[in-house]
Amino acid sequence: MVRPLFEPDDSFPPAPLWRRLMAIIYDGMLVIAIWFITTMLYMLIKTMVIGTEAMQAIAEDETFSGDPALTACLFGATFFFFAYFWQKLGQTLGMQVWRIRIQNADGTAIGWRQALLRFVLAAIAGACFGLGYLWMLWDKERKTWQDRYSMSVVVLLPKPPGKKKK
Repeated sequence: MVRPLFEPDDSFPPAPLWRRLMAIIYDGMLVIAIWFITTMLYMLIKTMVIGTEAMQAIAEDETFSGDPALTACLFGATFFFFAYFWQKLGQTLGMQVWRIRIQNADGTAIGWRQALLRFVLAAIAGACFGLGYLWMLWDKERKTWQDRYSMSVVVLLPKPPGKKKK
């Protein structure tokens, strides 16, 4: 039997939409930094493999339309950022700031497959003009598309003891 890492979801209320969106903005800034680092490393490795002359020719080519390998690296780095934090801690850095956490209904951490499903569905939910996120406003369990289809929940955590309101 798998021991719960967290409290079952009925111990905490569902996280409100505004907190989820604030965590997305916070994590979005971190993702941009990850993209810069990933791109820098990718370009460095690519230059070492094909040489500076070939890189110069690519840079000067007016018909250059993108690099699928770089796109795959950026996708992988972004997925790994979210999936690692979701399955290890239940929270990304932005989620920690806004006191929300992803978990299974029984309190266990989500797995890598659930993380991949959440990641892809979150992108789709956002690409549909945010409808997948707004869905929680009408859903009786207050779940987004990615919550429902990955069979996970996002809960609001209580304030740590000793924190006073200002």
